[in-house]
Amino acid sequence: MTHSGKQTIFKPKQQDFLIDVRGLTVDFDIGNHYVRALHGVDLSIRRGETLGVVGESGCGKSITWLAVLGLLGGGAKVSGSARFDGQELVGLTPRQLTAFRGGRIALIFQDPASALNPVHRIGRQIAEALRLHRGLTGKAAKEEARRLLDRVGISNAAQRLNEYPHELSGGMNQRVMIAMALAGEPDLLIADEPTTALDATIQAQILDLLRDLQAETHMAMALISHDLGVIADMADRVSVMYAGRVIEEASAEALFERPAHPYTRGLIGALPDIDGPRHRLEAIPGAVPAPSALPPGCAFSDRCSHVETICHKGPPILGLVGGEDDHSAACVRLDAIEDQELNLASQPSKLVHQRAGLQEGVEA
Repeated sequence: MTHSGKQTIFKPKQQDFLIDVRGLTVDFDIGNHYVRALHGVDLSIRRGETLGVVGESGCGKSITWLAVLGLLGGGAKVSGSARFDGQELVGLTPRQLTAFRGGRIALIFQDPASALNPVHRIGRQIAEALRLHRGLTGKAAKEEARRLLDRVGISNAAQRLNEYPHELSGGMNQRVMIAMALAGEPDLLIADEPTTALDATIQAQILDLLRDLQAETHMAMALISHDLGVIADMADRVSVMYAGRVIEEASAEALFERPAHPYTRGLIGALPDIDGPRHRLEAIPGAVPAPSALPPGCAFSDRCSHVETICHKGPPILGLVGGEDDHSAACVRLDAIEDQELNLASQPSKLVHQRAGLQEGVEA
């Protein structure tokens, strides 16, 4: 990570990314001035890859993707770069963005009950997506809507097309949302907490559905979640966000087996060990600071047990961890804490094993 005490700065490799976000910033107008919510976010996803985005509420996970799609409204000022398949998205007009939204880039919200229109039947809502993104109408749209419901595992699809959202369970409504997202045959699926409102057994089914659909269509996916077990199971790479910045990025295996940033370690340390002895969970003290009240220097400094004077001098930049080209973290004290032991009670194998056991129960 360092050579002669100097930090090796992380520089992303130039690869064929489907979407490549660089230096993305978002400022919100709060009346008398602007407050910065995103501070130069860098994220990228290859075709067919799943990027897990984790962090506490208020870290900027959802805002990042809403900014990319131009969905933050007139009170937000977005700058930086977000290139999708070579096309710059930042700065496009709403009309120009319609060529990407819902079609090549689809979004699944965490609460299907609020995302679906309660006064329209399921079939009409899917048919509208098909009309907008694929030009299908009439009988062709109805047949394709039925096929999509079959594809996402909803039985009696022809009957469900005539039902309203309140007549379906939460898990079925989430499947409807996935069917609507697939209507445009997207290259990139942004899944924002897609299983939060569902019980554990339905969560497992939805995640397996997303995995199967991704394998079938080779679409890329950005998976936003608080559930580290979900991320360990689904993601190829993971970006950890805190206070509007990416503070660690690595492959899923490396991140859970060798977390480097104190915040990432805190998230993993706060999870219970499902196999080992009982012990008090190591909760991270405090909360994510408001964008208008960030501490000087490192935004995590007020909650960090490793903080020193140098941490207050300026925001740290991403640097390589342990000489690994694909593992980076933004902490000026990585050398001091990197070799410290950490109780990795929730390493990927155990997190995945926990969900695998749940899935066995579902199938039984």
